[in-house]
Amino acid sequence: MCSMFLCKKGETHMKLICLDMDGTTLSSKNEINPENIKAIRDAQKAGHIVMALSGRAPESINALLYKYNLECPVGGSNGTAVFAEGKLLELTSLTTEQNQLTALEVEKEYIPYKIYTNKGIFMPKDWSKRLDKVLSSSFIPAEYYKNENFERMTRIPDESEGAHYFDSIHTLLEDREVTIQKFFMLTLDPKQKDRLLENLRDINDTYITTSSPFNVEVMNINGNKGNGLKVMAKYYGISLEDTVAIGDQFNDIPMFKVAGLSIAMGNAEKEIKDESDVITLTNDENGVADAIYKYVLDK
Repeated sequence: MCSMFLCKKGETHMKLICLDMDGTTLSSKNEINPENIKAIRDAQKAGHIVMALSGRAPESINALLYKYNLECPVGGSNGTAVFAEGKLLELTSLTTEQNQLTALEVEKEYIPYKIYTNKGIFMPKDWSKRLDKVLSSSFIPAEYYKNENFERMTRIPDESEGAHYFDSIHTLLEDREVTIQKFFMLTLDPKQKDRLLENLRDINDTYITTSSPFNVEVMNINGNKGNGLKVMAKYYGISLEDTVAIGDQFNDIPMFKVAGLSIAMGNAEKEIKDESDVITLTNDENGVADAIYKYVLDK
């Protein structure tokens, strides 16, 4: 039951296993395969904590877990909103100035974007128009269309999925009951993405990352998956040495740097693999199950 990196033979320690969702726990068909479900449940039965730690909003993660009858603590919006046992453990939000400056840059580029808040996800009412503008251009690389995230990220959420729309970003920013955890920007034009990244880097104390080749995400400097892992480990009284992080994208690197063992998916880019301790199988080969059985349950 002990992993090769944590225990001596005969010892048992509760471990925290932090799972990224898209590209990791989910297959390229955006499904959680039965093998991964079984591995998660086997780890839980053995006394370990399995956490869903994703760039998705908490509502989206919970809906996904419910679909597969899984119960896990959650770190949503890249670990900026952390929940366990029905309680909000920590909410890391952008400051008023960070929100204003980020909104200024994204509106300047007129691209589709989402704002992850304590009141749900908000989007500009002209999201479709913004998306159509870039889709009708000749600037999108052909390989983007084949990416497993393309359909999901370009699909327009409706209000039944908890999406809210605004006419003006300034109205949302002025609402004192709304706190913003993350800006998600769809950047299908690579030159536009580079230009946006260059301007966003001038905003102080922000953490900027990506979860696909064609998006940009902006959080407060303390809002990342590494901090989300720390919050959950502290809540359950688990040492960082007894934590495992499994992921495939750049937004997973902060939790790789914190975890006792970092595991990159076989489908991850080389830069991600270079930041990990070990590499498992791909998301279509049930790499999460392989990692749990090999490095946590020792089977």
